Amino acid sequence: MPDSSAPSQDVDRVASALVTVLPALQRSLERHVGREFPHPRLPEGQLALLFLVEEREGITVREAAEALMMKPNNASALVSRLTELGLLERRQDTADKRVAHLYPTATARERLAEARLLKEGCVAHALHTLTDGELDALGAALGALTSLNLRLRASAG
Repeated sequence: MPDSSAPSQDVDRVASALVTVLPALQRSLERHVGREFPHPRLPEGQLALLFLVEEREGITVREAAEALMMKPNNASALVSRLTELGLLERRQDTADKRVAHLYPTATARERLAEARLLKEGCVAHALHTLTDGELDALGAALGALTSLNLRLRASAG
């Protein structure tokens, strides 16, 4: 993969802006959704695990820990808590009884769908307030942000 030919001060400026704006964007979105979500708010780690299990049904605890870049014992604690809350189901592997596969419950599916709709609605509302140029710039940046995320995940592994 070739290195960027952008001057280092441009790269530093973009890095600084992303480090500032991305967490702030996430916090703003969570605040908006938190006001409208009719269920108790789950901690971010639990939500991340639920979204992952919904996306990759049957994932093991170890695989989930790797995907979320956390220690297996921390992932296991999240699994236990979500199971207690009735949001996650563990199913024992037929070949290896020590391995459990994870599945979202019907309640979890409903709540994740509600949360996703609230987030998408909030973002769509804000996007409608942008200029055409701003919207085009964001659309053009999506591929680059996805690539950046993949590279950060790979280097953190």
